Amino acid sequence: MRGALVITGLLALIAGSWVYLDERPLVWVAGVWRSTSTDAVVTPPPPISVTVEAARKELAPIYLSTIGTVQAFNTVSVKTQVDGQITEILFQEGQDVKAGDRLAIIDPRPYQARLDQQIAARMRDQALLKGAELDLARYEELVKKSFATQQQVDQQQAQVGQYQGSVLNDEAQIDYARTQLGFTTIASPIDGRVGIRQVDIGNFVRAADGASIVVIAQLRPISVIFTASADAVARSKLSLGAMHVPVIALGQDGVTELDRGFVEMADNQVDQTTGTIKLKAAFPNEVLKLWPGNFVNGRLIVETRRDGVTVSSAAVRHGPRCDFAWIVRADETAATRCVTAGQAFAGRTLIEKGLAVGDRVVVDGQYRLEEGSKVEARPPAPTKPTG
Repeated sequence: MRGALVITGLLALIAGSWVYLDERPLVWVAGVWRSTSTDAVVTPPPPISVTVEAARKELAPIYLSTIGTVQAFNTVSVKTQVDGQITEILFQEGQDVKAGDRLAIIDPRPYQARLDQQIAARMRDQALLKGAELDLARYEELVKKSFATQQQVDQQQAQVGQYQGSVLNDEAQIDYARTQLGFTTIASPIDGRVGIRQVDIGNFVRAADGASIVVIAQLRPISVIFTASADAVARSKLSLGAMHVPVIALGQDGVTELDRGFVEMADNQVDQTTGTIKLKAAFPNEVLKLWPGNFVNGRLIVETRRDGVTVSSAAVRHGPRCDFAWIVRADETAATRCVTAGQAFAGRTLIEKGLAVGDRVVVDGQYRLEEGSKVEARPPAPTKPTG
């Protein structure tokens, strides 16, 4: 009997018909005949466990992402202004210096001798001037008594004027000689950090050569020149010229925060080749995380949305039609909803459109969900305090 039933079932399967057993239809499933009777009990699948959090309202910064190059706030190549032999080097390479700190000494003796010479010349001319002034006074008295002519008085007045000019010239020469003597002591013009020494003690340096003794870079504060798309700058409503916009300097990973400062100005022209514009920012750089020549990422905070709806960035998914998020409805079933994602910051994303405050969104376990899936919602794990 069973063999006949099997043969009949195979023939019916080939013919595309049903097989009936005691007037109940049977279907062939996975190698077994199964009843299609409505009396069979179907067990629903268990709910899918997912992590859920509510969309919330918070301050949301809107920023412009850029890339920039760090450069010293001020850079000075220290050079000699007089010729001579370097007799002392008064700094250590890599040392921090203040404006006015002595860096090097050039042999001052030739310049001191020249100053002394000019002082002596002034003393001589001052003596000649004093004698000429006394003679002029005498001639002026004699001419009143007709013992001297007016011509003699005029000649003596000219002599006095000549010596007065000589004294003034001597004083100018003294000032120049004193300035040259001062240049033999080379001092730092700014606060900063010295680099590698370029000249050693005993070398003869000349002002005309233009060789640097050392380079000083001001690192506190420090500058960063950011390059941003001109279109993006225009959309952010930033204006050309002076400004005061907060900016965050990030490492090359785009995550590590290096320092916070302000963009102080935007250049007054766009690079036509690249369509970009330069923005100059200043950072305190107190812990010296920014070094001249490094590349950094920048985030210019151009706006702060005070009532922004935000969710964890893990909740936002990318689909073929739109960005979307899985939400949990009141009946504990899952559904997708298209959203317009805005700025992402600190692991959260601003939702411009699609969600409201309090909507429950799935932040973990989305890959197992289907439309209408029954879910078991669990809250996110508490974050452990750092440090």
